[in-house]
Amino acid sequence: MKAAVIGAGSWGTALAQVLALNGHNVSLWARDAKVVRGINENGYNPRYVSNALLSDNIVATTSYSDALRGAKAAVIVTPSKLLRGVGQAFCGLVADDLPIIVCSKGVEGGSGLLPVEVFEAELGGADRLAVLSGPNHAEEVIRAIPAGTVVASSSAETAAFFQDLFASDTFRVYTSSDVTGVELCAAFKNVIAIAVGIAYGIGFGDNTAAMLMTRGLAEMNRLVCACGGLPLTCLGLAGAGDLIATCTSQHSRNRRFGEMIARGGTMASWEAETSMVAEGALACKTLDVIARAHAVELPITDAVRNVVWEGGDARTLGSALINRPLTTEFYGIDGPASFEG
Repeated sequence: MKAAVIGAGSWGTALAQVLALNGHNVSLWARDAKVVRGINENGYNPRYVSNALLSDNIVATTSYSDALRGAKAAVIVTPSKLLRGVGQAFCGLVADDLPIIVCSKGVEGGSGLLPVEVFEAELGGADRLAVLSGPNHAEEVIRAIPAGTVVASSSAETAAFFQDLFASDTFRVYTSSDVTGVELCAAFKNVIAIAVGIAYGIGFGDNTAAMLMTRGLAEMNRLVCACGGLPLTCLGLAGAGDLIATCTSQHSRNRRFGEMIARGGTMASWEAETSMVAEGALACKTLDVIARAHAVELPITDAVRNVVWEGGDARTLGSALINRPLTTEFYGIDGPASFEG
């Protein structure tokens, strides 16, 4: 079967490899012609995960129409800020029933829409849309190091389709109906990873990181529940699983970004140095749109936004967080999987 993967960054390249090793023919769309030549002529992505030899089943292209022609599924792996443009480009190129899975993580600026909502707004057909998220660093997935992920869709049939498409001996895929919860967790964990990176960057230790991760999980849960998601999603692969990996791994770009910010770096210097987007830097702004709409308090997220975008001092904001009024750990708890406080 042919699958179109839109986005040849590290994650897009890794997912293309997963599909190719599962026996599918993959058309991998890249914006950069040099990336396309590198993949097609040498079998390597010259910019991302460049030490991984790619399957012969992967053919790269700069053309949406070439990538999508004859494809039975589309996999979207572009930065979240580009998603609407991708959805618009798909108009007239894809059938109304083409299964599409969005693997980007974030929230659209201004509208506060989640990635799958952006695609639904442009293309319709919610039941053919799905999302994928989990503790899946591309550097490990592309080397077939065992990992688990979750596919969520409003349609059980669509979720099962993508589960079968991606599942392998080393990539275990679970399904969920909680699209909102999975997408919010995917965006939120990057913000907390920046907070952890900042904490390490200013000299704090593992105890501080663990506190930020667990209290970040509380913030994640409050927002997910306010938006109609399921509390248990926050304890699963897209929530706690991805939060742990993103906050602790050497591969985590968001944690590394936080460390760099703590040392006086900037967004511009980060992108120039890495050619990557730190999704959490955008999410700490865009999540605020959703939080305000639902009157949900997100103190860690607010502190990260202040440091990254408003020039706030990390130590001062850290002191403000630690000196917040004390309360019970699970204030307002509704059940064993819900967090408050």
